[in-house]
Amino acid sequence: MDALTARTSPRATHAARAPRAGGLPLLPLDNPVRAYDWGSPTRIPDLLGREPDGTPAAELWLGAHPAAPSRVRAQGGAGRRLDDLVGAEPHDALGPRVADRFGPRLPFLLKVLAADRALSLQVHPRPHLARAGYHRETRDGLPTGHPRRSFHDDQHKPEMIVALSPFEALAGFRSPRSVAGLLDGLDGVLVDAVRAALAERPSTAGVRSATEALVAARRSPSCAADVAAAVGSVARRHRATGGSGPTARADATVLDLAEQHPGDPGALVSLLLNRVTLEPGEAMYVPAGEVHAYLSGFGVEVMAASDNVLRAGLTTKHVDAPALLECASFAPRPPARPATLVSGGESVVVTYRAPVEEFALTFADVVPGEPVALAADGPRVVLALDGDATVLTGSGELRLRRGESCFVPDSAGPLTVDGAAHVVCAWVP
Repeated sequence: MDALTARTSPRATHAARAPRAGGLPLLPLDNPVRAYDWGSPTRIPDLLGREPDGTPAAELWLGAHPAAPSRVRAQGGAGRRLDDLVGAEPHDALGPRVADRFGPRLPFLLKVLAADRALSLQVHPRPHLARAGYHRETRDGLPTGHPRRSFHDDQHKPEMIVALSPFEALAGFRSPRSVAGLLDGLDGVLVDAVRAALAERPSTAGVRSATEALVAARRSPSCAADVAAAVGSVARRHRATGGSGPTARADATVLDLAEQHPGDPGALVSLLLNRVTLEPGEAMYVPAGEVHAYLSGFGVEVMAASDNVLRAGLTTKHVDAPALLECASFAPRPPARPATLVSGGESVVVTYRAPVEEFALTFADVVPGEPVALAADGPRVVLALDGDATVLTGSGELRLRRGESCFVPDSAGPLTVDGAAHVVCAWVP
């Protein structure tokens, strides 16, 4: 087994371990949909086989985060919350390997994300900063769930997105030299502040100063006018260049964001960040501390089980620019891509691994007669993205149609998927 295979393969084969007698069975899930204003009104309802009602369905959550846990499907009413089940029965739900490492909680959260508009300019904290921020806000008397709270739990939140459609994003900082090139021909108070910061220190320190100058402008009475002037300068250059090339793409991003959030300096922060397009099947890893903003598209996202989002603009939600600046990394670097392993025959299996302990993703295009073995132990969440799948373990089997999902506890033993389907499985490496 080579090094990449060792890092990316699901743990072990079906011969590794038998199911525990008397453990938890396969558990079909009902999952909450989060209605944020940037969401698509059609993509998630289409996945779930529901008629759109005009509500922007932004995220489908599959997991046990207490802010919006999945429930075990039950006839005649709401079933048991998955976080309650995992907390009460960690030995069966998680297995000793995962429970010993993370305690009595599911360490990952799986999402389907559908964005028609840009998400906020944001960062997720690293572990020590998440703990410090959560306890600071708790001491200050902000209750859990309060809209002005920035740290909703004490966990870090690295994440990974795999595109199901063309997916547009901003992630990580460009080099100071690249940013300076994008500023050529532009004018305005805020553009001049960025240019001066990078000229004085063309380094990580300069990138930080430039970012601080833009996000601090939100507090200025002249902010909207300064942003409008800078955006006008961008628009004039965009028209003059005919809308082609890397500079034109950066200009178009500024103009799109300024149209969605008039007067918000976050539109200008986009000039500092790498512009990313993921084609279906491509993935990006966003470590804690990475400034980013998803712009549009449909994808599957997995993250450490946290709801900590520190925002500095491009949003109607709570903005906490000082927290973002405290927690962000300003080192210029290209967006990170997870390790990827493709295996299988007629049934194709693609596994994505980021350098974190909490999660991995495996996608499988399964054809009849060639079942696929997925992660053999630990807690697993399986979602059918298309087709008709049969999930099999030593403790039983469960049929999943498009949009349906299940929780596979450690006690169920190794996991196989059969049928004609496209499924995704989140698991703990």
